Amino acid sequence: MRRLVRRYRALPIRARLAMLVAAAVAFAVAAVSVTCWFIVQRKLYDQVDADLRKAWQPQHLNDVVGALATCPQKPSQSNLGILRNNGNYYYVELVKRNGTACVSSSSAGRVLTTSSDTGVIASSSDDAVQRNGTDSDGHAVRVLTAPLTVTQGFGNPPELYPGTALLVAIPLRNTQNTLNDLALILLLVSGIGVVGAGAAGLAVARAGLRPVDKLTDAVEHVARTEDLSVRIPVDEDSEDEVARLSRSFNSMTTALASSRDMQQQLIADAGHELRTPLTSLRTNIELLTRSEETGRPLPPEDRKALLASVKAQMSELASLIGDLQELSRSEGQRGERVEVVSFQDAVESALHRARLRGPELTIAADLKPWFVRAEPSALERAVVNILDNAVKFSPEGGTVEVQLSEGVLTVRDHGRGIPADELPYVFDRFWRSPSARALPGSGLGLSIVARTIQQAGGEVTLAWAEGGGTVATVRLPGAATAPPEAV
Repeated sequence: MRRLVRRYRALPIRARLAMLVAAAVAFAVAAVSVTCWFIVQRKLYDQVDADLRKAWQPQHLNDVVGALATCPQKPSQSNLGILRNNGNYYYVELVKRNGTACVSSSSAGRVLTTSSDTGVIASSSDDAVQRNGTDSDGHAVRVLTAPLTVTQGFGNPPELYPGTALLVAIPLRNTQNTLNDLALILLLVSGIGVVGAGAAGLAVARAGLRPVDKLTDAVEHVARTEDLSVRIPVDEDSEDEVARLSRSFNSMTTALASSRDMQQQLIADAGHELRTPLTSLRTNIELLTRSEETGRPLPPEDRKALLASVKAQMSELASLIGDLQELSRSEGQRGERVEVVSFQDAVESALHRARLRGPELTIAADLKPWFVRAEPSALERAVVNILDNAVKFSPEGGTVEVQLSEGVLTVRDHGRGIPADELPYVFDRFWRSPSARALPGSGLGLSIVARTIQQAGGEVTLAWAEGGGTVATVRLPGAATAPPEAV
C-alpha cells in the first residue's frame, strides 16, 4: 500500500488529477449501475411472481387431483410443457408434508423441493412463498409455493386436501438473460464513461495547469540564466489561484531584480568610496615603510602628521563600513526589533552626543512627548545623523534649533545651506555636495536616515531655511501617550 502511495505521489499533477477524476466517475457510475441492475432485477422478479400467481386456473383442478392420487415423479411425456402465457412453460407440482412432490401431467418438468416448501404446509397461514430454485435438469426457476386451500380459487373447502401445498414454477432463463445483457451493457457504458472521464480529466488538467507549466518554465529559466526580467502574462481581471500565483511570481522577480540592482549599485559605489581612503592609506604606509627601510627616518613633525592621517583614514573606513552594514541589513532583521519607542527620549540621547561633538555650538531644544513604532537604535542613529549634519555645517559659535511637537521633528542650522539644485540628491547613497567633499563623511548618513524613517512609516525632507541655513523635517506617525502594552 505504501509503495502504491509513493508511486502515486511520484506521478505528475495532471496524471494524478486525471486518475482522481476517473476514480470519482468510476465510483459514481458503478453506484448508479449497481443500483439500476438491482432495481431492474426486482422489477423483473416482481413480474415473474405476478405471472406465477396467475399460472394455475381452477379448470385444471382435475390435473392436480390426478397427480395427488397417483403421485407421478415426472410429467406425462404426451402432455409435457403446456405453453402458458408470455411464452413460458410452467412447472406444476403438489408437495406433501413429508416433502414428496407429485408432478402434474401438464408440468414442464420436475422442481426440486426444499424445506421452505414443506414449511408452507406446517404453517397455519395461507400466505404463498416465493423463492429461486432449480429443476431436475439444473435449470434455474422461480418457485411459488402456497397451501392448497380454497384461497387458491379451486372452490373446495380447506379440508379437501389437508397437508398439501401447490408448487408452481417458471423458468428464469429469459429473466437471467435479460439481466446478463443489462449487466454487460452497464459494464460497457461504465467502462466507456470511465475512459472518457479519464481523458476529459487529463484534458482539463492540461488546460488548467498550462499556466503552471509556464510558471515552471519561467522559474527554470531564471534558475538557469539568472535572468530576472522574465514576466508571466496574467489576465488582470482574473482572480483565480493561478493568476494570483503568477502575479506573486512577477512581483518576486521584480523585487529580486531591484534588490540585485541595488546591491550592484551599492557594491560599485562602495568600491569607489573605499578606493580613495585605501589609496591614501597605502601611500602613507609606503612612505613610513620606505623611511624605515632606507634608514632615513622622517622628521618628527612629518611622521606625526602621517600617523594622524592614517588614523583619520582608518576612522573614515570604519565609519564607512558601519554605514554599509547598516544599509545591507534586511527588512526582516529590522522588523524583528520594532517596538514602541519614545521619540522624545531618542532625540534627547542624540542631542547629548551632538553636544559632545560640537561643544562650541549652542543647541536649543524644545521637545514634546511622542511615541512611535520603530527600532530604537536605528531611530536614534537617524536623529544623530541629522544632528551631525547640522553641527558639521554650522558656523563656529552658531546655533542649532531642535523642536519636537506632535510627531514632527525639525532641526535647523544657520550654515550656508544646500543649493536648490542639489536638494533632490541629498538622500542618494554616497552623494556628497561638491562644496562638502573636503569634510569628513561617507555620503551615507542621510540615505540611512531616509530608509529608517520610511520603515517607521514616516517621511523626512531637507529644505532651504528662511534667513539662511538648512531645516530638516521628520514626520512620524504615533501618539502623545504610550499605548497600554508599552507601559
